Amino acid sequence: MSTNKVRKSVTLHDVAREAGVSLITASRALGNPGMVSDKTIERVQKAVEITGYIPNLLAGGLKSRKSLMVGALVPNIAVAQFLPTVKALTDTLDAAGYQLILGQTGYDHAREEALLATMISRRPDGIVVTGLIHSQLARDQLRRTGIPVVETWDLSDRPVDMAVGFSHVKVGSAVAGYFLGKGWRRLGIATGDDQRAAVRREGFLTTVGHDVPTAVVPAPSSLALGRRALTELLEKDPKIEAIFCSSDQLAQGVMVEAQARGLRIPDDLAICGFGDADFAAHLEPPLTSVQVDGAGIGRTAARLLLERCRGETVAEPVVDVGFRIVERGST
Repeated sequence: MSTNKVRKSVTLHDVAREAGVSLITASRALGNPGMVSDKTIERVQKAVEITGYIPNLLAGGLKSRKSLMVGALVPNIAVAQFLPTVKALTDTLDAAGYQLILGQTGYDHAREEALLATMISRRPDGIVVTGLIHSQLARDQLRRTGIPVVETWDLSDRPVDMAVGFSHVKVGSAVAGYFLGKGWRRLGIATGDDQRAAVRREGFLTTVGHDVPTAVVPAPSSLALGRRALTELLEKDPKIEAIFCSSDQLAQGVMVEAQARGLRIPDDLAICGFGDADFAAHLEPPLTSVQVDGAGIGRTAARLLLERCRGETVAEPVVDVGFRIVERGST
């Protein structure tokens, strides 16, 4: 016969008994401490430690209609440009007593729809999504439930609820104008196959006025894919002068492959990335990149959600954080 026993769950009754207070006093000490004395709070907290009690947030949420949970979707947590957003979002929500639950879509719209359906069923207090929600089914479900939603890293004049981001079309156009202003005419693009990168390419081509050699690689991009992209671009135009990369990781790979081929940067080949990752300024030569305030996006998204959770009217539901080209040695 097994000696293992199923341990009985510790309840608030056990905490109250250990602290020597009534059930309602223990409940107030944990959920509404302003109604009891500091000495009582200390006794109840000590009882929680002794008993190992874990509050049932779901049960509390059924009464208060608050889960104290916010769901967030990112394409891939390994993508450096999204990390400041996730950290700022986590820190800001944590300071207000909310926990962030993270899901990865893998740049897959079907997976995004499935993850959103799962999150909606859990009734979080808010949802933050990287990019715009493309599934009409998910958009309709979110609007019906009334869960506050912030779409980030993109802009739309018709968001599901709120949006914090910037124009990817304008990013592409700005980089193209920057290249043309330098006098470069033989241009190329190394890009991931995700939707936002495609929009930046459209903005770039609109400003240039004609198509340019393009190497498309699977998202998320990497150094290895960057090397592959430059190989493809040089096959299309051996005299290419400047390349716009859809990420700094991709740009790093382009730089490595260029240097392996004996090309001088920027004399023989100029390179611009996107995202201004932490390593961009420390490459040799330092990488020119499009800088976006990722941390600012996270803080602003959290602020909007918290305002909605408090029942406040959000004065500015769509926030354009803008961007800027940070010029360094690679151009």
